[in-house]
Order: sequence, then structure tokens, then C-alpha cells
Amino acid sequence: MCGIVGYIGDRDCVPIIIEGLKRLEYRGYDSAGIAVLSDGTKEVIKTKGKVSELEAEVAKQGLAGKMGIGHTRWATHGVPNQLNAHPHFNQEKTLFLIHNGIIENYSELKNKLIKKGYSFYSETDSEVVVNLIDRYIKKGRDLAAAVKYALNKIDGTYGLAVMYENEPDKIVVARKGSPLVLGIGEGEYYIASDVNALIAYTQHVVYLNDDEIAEITKDSFTVRTITDEEIQHEILKVEMTEDEITKSGYPHFMLKEIMEQPLSIENSMRGRFITDEGIVKLGGLIGYEDRIARSKRIILSACGTSWHAALVGEYMLEEFTGIPVEVEYASEFRYRNPIVGEDDTVFFISQSGETADTLAAMREAKRKGALALGICNVVGSSIARESEAGVYIHAGPEIGVASTKAFTSQLVVLSLITILIARKRNMDFEIGVELIENLKALPQKVEEILKLNDEIEKIAEHYVNSNNFLYLGRGYNFPVALEGALKLKEISYIHAEGYPAAEMKHGPIALIDENMPTVFIAPKDAVYDKILSNIEEVKARKGKIIAIAHVDDTRIDELVDHVIKIPECHYLFQPILNVIPLQILAYHIAVKKGLNVDQPRNLAKSVTVE
Repeated sequence: MCGIVGYIGDRDCVPIIIEGLKRLEYRGYDSAGIAVLSDGTKEVIKTKGKVSELEAEVAKQGLAGKMGIGHTRWATHGVPNQLNAHPHFNQEKTLFLIHNGIIENYSELKNKLIKKGYSFYSETDSEVVVNLIDRYIKKGRDLAAAVKYALNKIDGTYGLAVMYENEPDKIVVARKGSPLVLGIGEGEYYIASDVNALIAYTQHVVYLNDDEIAEITKDSFTVRTITDEEIQHEILKVEMTEDEITKSGYPHFMLKEIMEQPLSIENSMRGRFITDEGIVKLGGLIGYEDRIARSKRIILSACGTSWHAALVGEYMLEEFTGIPVEVEYASEFRYRNPIVGEDDTVFFISQSGETADTLAAMREAKRKGALALGICNVVGSSIARESEAGVYIHAGPEIGVASTKAFTSQLVVLSLITILIARKRNMDFEIGVELIENLKALPQKVEEILKLNDEIEKIAEHYVNSNNFLYLGRGYNFPVALEGALKLKEISYIHAEGYPAAEMKHGPIALIDENMPTVFIAPKDAVYDKILSNIEEVKARKGKIIAIAHVDDTRIDELVDHVIKIPECHYLFQPILNVIPLQILAYHIAVKKGLNVDQPRNLAKSVTVE
């Protein structure tokens, strides 16, 4: 969500911070700001709107300096405007702070500070933090100690960076529940909430853990816990290039990431097969396979698109392993005192590995003794580090807010886990080989689907002015209907709902008329004839019909208004292929509406607050 960037060194910090903030625009935000404190310069510039507006104002004022912090804000407390934008500062304007997260007891702290003579110019909870730090500085503490004392008074989450005029060679940062990474240079250091902001400058990083505070100068850094225990962190190398986070000639990141799916799917399975034995090898789960296979229950917990992937995973795991599987919204799991224990395995699925609800749910499952495993994309993320084991999906950076390639890679990894555990239990060698061979064929089939881009764009022209959509599928393709509807809602702002096709008669059929498009996922599988019956019911009510069907299906042509023909595959992997035309359809409808598909309103790529 919000973005943090900072720099201390011998170079001008302003272009570095501005470029870093641009790298974080995909996270979702409504305002931006920068503070510079060095060589006699003390300046804060804040703007409502895009980083480009901040950049123009910075250029206009000629801002420069060797130490600074910048921020993009996604509103929580207080409306989007210049006053509520970060950085925030104390009354004397000697202390500057940027903050991601939510301070739950800010109202109580604010009232106490007001009684001590403090006044507030913004509506934010973050301004409370800078004034609380100021309070401890005025009691004689240095900056790092003041931050530590202040954070011990705070309930909530934070990733923050602070500068103080009387300690002009230092930035203090802290983390609890909101990611922070330090970039290591030669005679310079960087700070960011996402490694994407740093890779143009360094590939060597340190990921802070919760309840850690770091003091950073241009020559060194030290990390301590909030209880003053010194921590030695390993410096890690980021295996990512700057090219991976550019559009590479595409008009939008979302289209680029849709088109990257043959490669991202291949990368998700690369090196993970022993085909001759019909088995899967997942290095991140070595030593845990038998325990998973002995589980009395498997739980899949996630949010948003990852939750739809979990639904497909439930179908896979139950059918092929025989283990009962439940799918939980992470946001509900943590609050309802879930009954989990040592006989349960819980997989937590998150593209970013920083989703606040999913991370909190994982901690709750660990506390109750369950085996807590992660499935995520971002190396070094909180879920990757705090889970007992797990699997990376290796989809590569996903910048577009609406997840595309991460979803299909999550489905590939869930397929791999299914084969791994099923072969440990009761799956025949021949079935294992068959499934592996079908998985290996997917990238080429995705290539064939992507060639339909122009055809799908023409279909999109018919539905740009639609106000509602219905998506219907059965079995493994019901979660695909949910995901197709979500993609359309996220980027085109058209109301859309996904349902099991058989549930249409239990309510949604009342919505169907000549203005209501219905998308059917209709592969030639065990329920194909039933799907055709549902199509007939919509047709009888003059509804517009778009179908996703197999390439050799001729029966469906005369029943629907538009059909997108895709290759056949094993039914277990149909969701991976069937969702891609729905991603492309949503993309073109949104573009034709003139919308920003990479940064849809009110949404953030990584939801790091509740």
C-alpha cells in the first residue's frame, strides 16, 4: 500500500527518492511527499495526486540534499489532501517522519499530547507518532532512544523512517507488521518498503523483522530490537533486474504480465519434476512431506485472488490426496478462534508475502501448533521468512495491481503440491507421470491462447458500456468464474459476480435480460452438457453470452453470441488456461473505458494494513 523510500550518502537524494517512489506507484496511493535534511537544507514538499506532481514541485523549488525520505500515501486516517500527506513533522519542524501502517491507540495518545501542549495540523494517526517521538527527545533522549520509547507506547503496525535536525547524519527506521528493507551501497544506504524501489541502485539488502529498529548513517547501520537487543543481519543479494520491473514496450504492466505467463508458468515448475518416477520435488518442503501427507486436515488461507487460487487447490488436494481441505479467508481466520492443532497443515498464500491479514493468520496458526507453510512470490517477504517452510511460485515481479501471472503460478504450485502429497499417499505412478506431462505442456498452450488477444479485444468492444456481468462455471471452473468477475470489477469498475452455474436458478437468473452479459466457462468435461443447459436458460431470457470453450467444440457456436476457443488440457489444469481469456477480456474493456488498469482506484497491490 503506502510506499517508503529514503537515502543517505554523498549523492543528491532527491532524484533517487523520486525515482524510488515511481517504482512504488503500483502499490496504490493518493498523495506523495519528500523531506530533505542536509547541508543546511531543511524542506518538506507534499502534494495530493501522483508522484509526477511532486516531481514537478520539487524541480520548481530546486530541492537538493544528501539525506532525505519520501512517501506515497494510501489514505486510512484522514482524506487524501496535502495536509494529510507524508512526511509529517513536529511543531518546530525539526523532526520528520514517514509511516506505513495503522496506530490503533492514536486517539488516546493524541489526547494526552494535546494536554501536554501539542497541536495537530492533520487528521492522520501518523502525526501522533512524530509528536510522541518529539516528546521523548525533549525529555533528553537521542533520536534512536526516543523512537524506541515512543514505539513501546504504540499499539498497531508501522514501517517508519525518521530524521532529526540535531542529528543530521542519521536516519532511524523501525518495522512492525509493515515491510522495510535496507539497501546496502558503498558509502551510502537506501531505505524502502519494497525492494523494487532499490534495484536500480543496489542488489544487496537487509530485510528488517518485526520489532526491530535500525540506525543508518552513510557508512554503517546497526539493528536492535525494541527491547534493545543488538541483531546481526545477513546481507542478501536480490536476484532481480531493473528490466523486470519496466513495461518493456507494453502500454501497461498488466498486459505485459498477462503476456509473460508462458514463461512465468514454466518458471513455477522448472526443476521440480522427476518425470521418470512420476514425482515432484519441492526444495522448500523437504523434511515436511511426510508430515503433510499424514495431516488429518489441510487448510488453505488467503485473501482476494489468492483465495480463488486456494479454492482450486481445495478441489485438487481433496480429489487426489483424500485429505479433507478447508479454504479460509485470512481476514476471518484470525478473529474467530479457529480450531487448528498439531494434526493440521495450513498453507498461507500471498503474492507479496506481506498481506497483513494472511501474515496475522499464519502467526495464529503457528501459535496453535499447526504446521504453517507459505506459498508466495516475493523472496525475503515476511511470510517467506516466518513460515516453517514453503514454496516460492517464481512468477517474477508483478507490478500491475490486478494479479494475473501470480494467480496462474499459484495454481501451478498448488498442482505440484497436490502431486507431491498424492504420490506420498495413494496416487499411482502412471497418474503422476500423466499429470506431470500435462503440466509441462501448459506453456505452449498458453502461447496459443495469447494469440487470441486481438479477437478478444474485438469482443470487448461490445461490452464497454455494460453495467453488470455474470460469470458462471462448474467444478474446478467455479473459482475461475469468481476470479474472472474480480478482474473485471478491479480494473473496469463494472459490477460483476461469479457463481457456480447450477446456482444461477437460485437467484441470479432474475438479473438476466438483453442488457446482461453472462460469461460461461464451458470446457468439454464431465459437466459439459449441464453447462449447455444453463446456456440455454440464459439464451431463453435474451441474455448476451460469452463462452470459453475448447477449440474443437462446434455445438456451442450456435448457442452463444461470442465464443473464445482455447486448447484442451487435463481437467485438473483447466483453470490455468481458462482464466487467461478472462484476464484479457477485463483488460481490454477497462482500456476502452479509458481507465488506468495498472493503478485502479482505491486498490493497492500489497494490503499491508487491515
